[in-house]
Amino acid sequence: MELGHFSVSLAVKDIKASRAFYETLGFKVFDGKEEEKWLMMRNDSAKAIIGIFEGMFEKNILTFNPQDVRSIQKHLKANNIALTLEADESTTGPAHIVLADPDGNQLMFDQF
Repeated sequence: MELGHFSVSLAVKDIKASRAFYETLGFKVFDGKEEEKWLMMRNDSAKAIIGIFEGMFEKNILTFNPQDVRSIQKHLKANNIALTLEADESTTGPAHIVLADPDGNQLMFDQF
């Protein structure tokens, strides 16, 4: 199953403070809008991507960006994995699904 790019979406309290902190660690903004309280940051030496989001969700989320979120949804449902948020299978294009692992960690599959 093709999961796509991986990043960690961090729920932060202060987008400016978090941006400064991660820039100190060598991360650089490559997408997002600080005024909308979200940024995507990359550290090429660590081959790491993080998203920082102020006020959008309560917990950190493991995020995958697949090409076809609906096929992943069908696979998960066929294997009795409960989804907290489902994509409309009658549509195409951007959509996302959300689920939790056995320990309650959230995973999001976000096709854009």
